[in-house]
Amino acid sequence: MNYFMYLILFLSVIISGTSVLFINISSKNLKLILSFSGAFLFAISVLHLIPEIYLSGTPNVGIYILIGFFAQILLEFFSEGIEHGHIHVHKHDHQHNAFPYAMMIGLSIHSFLEGMPLANLSIDSHNSLLTGIIMHNIPIAIALMTMLLQSHISKQTAIMWLIIFALVTPLGTFTSYAIGQNMLFDLSIYFDKIMAVVIGIFLHISTTILFESSENHRFNLIKFIVILLGAGVAIASL
Repeated sequence: MNYFMYLILFLSVIISGTSVLFINISSKNLKLILSFSGAFLFAISVLHLIPEIYLSGTPNVGIYILIGFFAQILLEFFSEGIEHGHIHVHKHDHQHNAFPYAMMIGLSIHSFLEGMPLANLSIDSHNSLLTGIIMHNIPIAIALMTMLLQSHISKQTAIMWLIIFALVTPLGTFTSYAIGQNMLFDLSIYFDKIMAVVIGIFLHISTTILFESSENHRFNLIKFIVILLGAGVAIASL
């Protein structure tokens, strides 16, 4: 068991999320971070994850990629698109904001599924997926913590929910590891299908981020450079 992987998955969320308490991360800068992560996710999916999943020999693997793509659309009815930087604060009454439990549930399901394939991949795919999840979780953690603070809950409560979110992806990985070791029940034959579903989720999120990076269909040189940089880093990591 790779304890370092669990630690870095957890700390990447905690560090990026708590940075909101000390650094003013503007909406513009968050969009740049999202553009980088979206380009990176899309590039590793196209260059590495999709070719390897097709080489696995899993029948009808494309169907499972489509399932992941459309499943993310359903999850976003609950998470409200926080995976690609959308921040919504729900009004409960005139004085207080309602805590977004449905959003946390949708986001947690999304993150749990992302973590599952990490327990049973080749070294190259494992490193690419791990890096992609970390890159993806950094802007999510920033957006999540920003939204929680805007909901007027205490900092301690916001940090508690951030910790819970930080544990979800490692929990998905450990659950998958336990299944692979027959600690729970044998579902190892479905690992490639789960990986294909996660690829579909990545494709939906990354393309949504990239489509949204062009506001009012205007060309933005800085965002374009950041997108090229994200794709370049993915290419260099192969």
